[in-house]
Amino acid sequence: MSTFLNKSPVFGPVTSRRFGVSLGVNLMPATGKICTFDCLYCENGLDAQRRTHDGYTGLGQVTDALERTLADMAERGEHLDDICFAGNGEPTASPTFPQAVDVALALRDRYAPDAHVTVLSSGTQAGRPAVHAALMRVDRNVLKLDTVDPAYVAALDRPKVPYDVERQIETLASFSGHVIVQTIFLRGSYEGRSFDNTDEGHVGAWLSALVRIQPRGVTIYTVDRDTPAAGLTKAPRDALDTIARRVRELGFPCAVGY
Repeated sequence: MSTFLNKSPVFGPVTSRRFGVSLGVNLMPATGKICTFDCLYCENGLDAQRRTHDGYTGLGQVTDALERTLADMAERGEHLDDICFAGNGEPTASPTFPQAVDVALALRDRYAPDAHVTVLSSGTQAGRPAVHAALMRVDRNVLKLDTVDPAYVAALDRPKVPYDVERQIETLASFSGHVIVQTIFLRGSYEGRSFDNTDEGHVGAWLSALVRIQPRGVTIYTVDRDTPAAGLTKAPRDALDTIARRVRELGFPCAVGY
């Protein structure tokens, strides 16, 4: 098992193939996960392995650490492409997420005006008015939709909050194009259940959901390290390429991570 936890409240910068030089904002503690999903493929590990008694990082700590890091980078002349809300769990579940977005946008404008502000999210909280409004303010609103099969979501993403696929599609569509849909494609099995979602049954229904959502872009990817649940494997490159081609034929830009 190759999993890790991120530092908090700021980590990196790291070089991302999608986002360039990216500085992470982690509203969760460095000691464990706080998430609305317990995904079998999570790079931070399963919840049972990453329990913590610490709460979300306070807004003041986030503000101080982010400003200090951005000021130091600017003073050293270091280029920054992206400020990304990610970390050890679900950033939008933090009670201070909307305010943290405003802080990040203001500090970006002051110290790194060419950088984007990105949120990587499961989308489970995206329908809440304050969260929805905050996601509309960021440059890249990246929300997960691994499948439209409720049984598959229950087995792979393992939601810890109420999650209805149809309502989730409606929520993603409510961003009127200001959303990037992110989906992981897998093969392999776990505890006797197949997790191949590259077949036509899964892909065709997912493509239909994209037509309803009308995203500004789509990102598809597969696992790139050992998963905490043994038995999950990469989707083949040719399968990802075929899916990406079908997304583009619908008129949506599609980035692929092998």
